[in-house]
Amino acid sequence: MSVGTSLCLSSQAPAQQDSSILFRNVRIFDGKSGALSAASNVLVRNSKIEKISTVNITADAQAIDGGGRVLMPGLIDAHWHAMLVRPTPAAALGDVGYNNLLAASEATATLMRGFTTVRDMGGPSFGLKRAIDEDLVAGPRIYPSGAIITITSGHGDFRQLSDLPRTIGGMLSRMELVGGSMVADSPDEVRVRAREQLMQGASQVKLTAGGGVASPFSPLDVSTFTEPELRAAVEAADNWGTYVVTHAYTPVAIQRSVAAGVRCIEHGHLMDEASAKLIAEKGIWLSTQPFLDMSMASGLGPAEQDKMRQVVTGTDRVYALAKKYHIKTAFGTDVLFSKALADKQGSMLVALTRWYTPAEALAMATSTNAELLSLSGLRNPYPGKLGVVEEGALADLLLVDGNPLDNIALIEDPAKNFVVIMKGGKVYKNSLAH
Repeated sequence: MSVGTSLCLSSQAPAQQDSSILFRNVRIFDGKSGALSAASNVLVRNSKIEKISTVNITADAQAIDGGGRVLMPGLIDAHWHAMLVRPTPAAALGDVGYNNLLAASEATATLMRGFTTVRDMGGPSFGLKRAIDEDLVAGPRIYPSGAIITITSGHGDFRQLSDLPRTIGGMLSRMELVGGSMVADSPDEVRVRAREQLMQGASQVKLTAGGGVASPFSPLDVSTFTEPELRAAVEAADNWGTYVVTHAYTPVAIQRSVAAGVRCIEHGHLMDEASAKLIAEKGIWLSTQPFLDMSMASGLGPAEQDKMRQVVTGTDRVYALAKKYHIKTAFGTDVLFSKALADKQGSMLVALTRWYTPAEALAMATSTNAELLSLSGLRNPYPGKLGVVEEGALADLLLVDGNPLDNIALIEDPAKNFVVIMKGGKVYKNSLAH
């Protein structure tokens, strides 16, 4: 299919294209700089950016005339749940075939919002990732964690009281059978469950070190895994050359995670000054989200909404501490159980401008997030540079009708303002074609 033909995918069909595409007359946001380049030309061959030049490039390639528009890296969401965006909590434990088709539809919608890569922070996304990688489904690159590893009554334990008592070595619960989360109540169990996720292709391993909002039997203040249990997962991941992240809101959960060797804290909204200083000194990543209202808990019960209220109250503080101590900070959204919220994925990125400049926010969602992804080492499913527009980088690109450094709100309306969406050198949308 020539890029001279109008192309916009709204279903799961893979994009097709010529092997080389030349973007002419574009200004580049490279994912790092606070300023745009001069008018430039960018040659994409196969899956990578081969050449960038301010003079004409002569190549046997299909051309896209940028008309002075801005070419930038595809966006990256560092905390996504590809399998849990659209179903309700109950439906997520239901028909596996339907839920996979639902996730495939959402994956295409995610890509069409300009998010060309996601780090999946829990859920059975291995099959979806494979389907996307094999061009059966249009969707973002997925860095999968596999099942969330939790403890009895921890965040991620969605069993009912009628499922108790748990028999050690006995029958698995429904949530474990579908691969959503796994209960582990000793270092040995943690080690097994971590290795199982790595065996399936996890690029990183996730544990829940403290309470969470959505889980009905998980108080927010509770610290869950012991340090030896956390360390067992860290050891297993380290043996595979990758890393462990923990869901952790409170100072105790954060500090225990750091002591165990965890390399990335998810959330951290209730952290204190000492915790912030510690993770900065140790070079630990903070992957957090700009939760500013109660919308993330709109479909949950009163107790869960109360926990969300506590988290929202801590959002300003966590970003203030991240800036004060120069913590390595990644951007994610953590959307669960709501297509409507997923449609506002770009709006959550725009919300970062409460604390950062537009250039800083966009860099966080591109080159900075890509730096976090690289912690997977040899378990990285997509070797190559992501999150930047530079020669040799993977060609995940957005052509924006406007300058997002001046008006980051353009990100909120991707259907209108992302006129070309490319992933891996393939054009999935080109609304410039006539």
